[in-house]
Amino acid sequence: MARIDKGAGLRRLAVLSVHTSPLDAPGIGDAGGMNVYILETAKRLAHRNIAVDIFTRATSPDQPQSVEAVPGVTVHHVAAGPYGGLLKEDLPGQLCAVTAGVLRAEATRPEGWFDAIHSHYWLSGQVGWLASERWNVPLIHSMHTMAKVKNLALADGDTPEPQIRVIGEEQVVSASSRLVANTHREAAELIEHYDAEPARVSVVHPGVDLEVFTPLDGRAAARERSHFSNDDIIVLFVGRIQPLKAPDVLVRAAAVLLAQKPELRSQLKVVICGGPSGTGLERPDALVQLAAELGISDVMRFVPPQPAAKLAELYRCADVVCVPSYSESFGLVAVEAQACATPVIAAAVGGLVTAVKDDVSGILVGNHEPAAWAHAIERVVSDRSLRDRLSQGALAHAAKFSWQVTADALIAVYEGALLERGITGAALKRLRRA
Repeated sequence: MARIDKGAGLRRLAVLSVHTSPLDAPGIGDAGGMNVYILETAKRLAHRNIAVDIFTRATSPDQPQSVEAVPGVTVHHVAAGPYGGLLKEDLPGQLCAVTAGVLRAEATRPEGWFDAIHSHYWLSGQVGWLASERWNVPLIHSMHTMAKVKNLALADGDTPEPQIRVIGEEQVVSASSRLVANTHREAAELIEHYDAEPARVSVVHPGVDLEVFTPLDGRAAARERSHFSNDDIIVLFVGRIQPLKAPDVLVRAAAVLLAQKPELRSQLKVVICGGPSGTGLERPDALVQLAAELGISDVMRFVPPQPAAKLAELYRCADVVCVPSYSESFGLVAVEAQACATPVIAAAVGGLVTAVKDDVSGILVGNHEPAAWAHAIERVVSDRSLRDRLSQGALAHAAKFSWQVTADALIAVYEGALLERGITGAALKRLRRA
């Protein structure tokens, strides 16, 4: 199909998020930072008069075929396979059905309806690969996580990513006009492990909603509203409960800390906010059982995933947020927490070394040994001057990240891809004025 130059630059973008819907609440199942990324950037693109159509797999017969998330952003639920009972690992067998649904939706529109495709995660990239060739538009792809990188840093007992994913990722990297990496480290990993052409890799940092995630009126007021005591020592984990995210490291660190500082027991509150995901679904009560085995059930608090406003309040309550993941392409939780003026202790892996500025907005830990994490936690919660300094640094560091900056950078990536497809300079000028 020959593409029609509509003479208006990027007007319509197809976004593919096959395995998880941006409308799903982060923190359980396959919903996480990628969901937030897709919806927040789509909103900002819509503000720039770019219509965004997001395609995801339907997971319930009750879902409408299409729903307007916000003006200018439409989410399409594509029927592909059984509605329930499919894990992410089962979805490769349904990619033909998803692709057919995406192509069918475009076929009802005038020729050349979409100007570009942005796919997220390798499953979406496989669909985008075919759609981009069918529509003769550029494919921009974001990996978010990479099998080869994850397999180099597996948690003990975790399951390696399968070879079918490795091959699928290699194909998507080869087929994409542009690859969007969250950090310079991710860009280097794409080049090193997937032979991506450096000129086709663009670094675009994710953002944070700086209107929702704020210090508001401070920790004391937040604790009063949330029924925590000002004397409580609150150590918070937010994320999906799975080995990759390593919440067990925090639980074991808490046990080490209490063995060393038993006087903290009456004050310590270890709050785990999230739900089981991935291989964590095999043992959904594993953290509860681990806490019982370690004799620290009395200090543990398990909280289900929270909407953004309530999550921000939880961040404000915490003395410190811990992100002990074995692998992270960025780590939105870390930036959200810092935007609420809460210091972060994070593993020195992947994008977390960008999301957290060591000894300025938080502390980076170079391993996953519980004793090292216990030491880092003890440093922050016992030294008021250190915590205050890191809190101020966290707020300043998070201010560098915003979804509008992310969206503007993405538009620049789209411009580059469109230029290669022969979009005129005049059309690009109109895009910049939009």
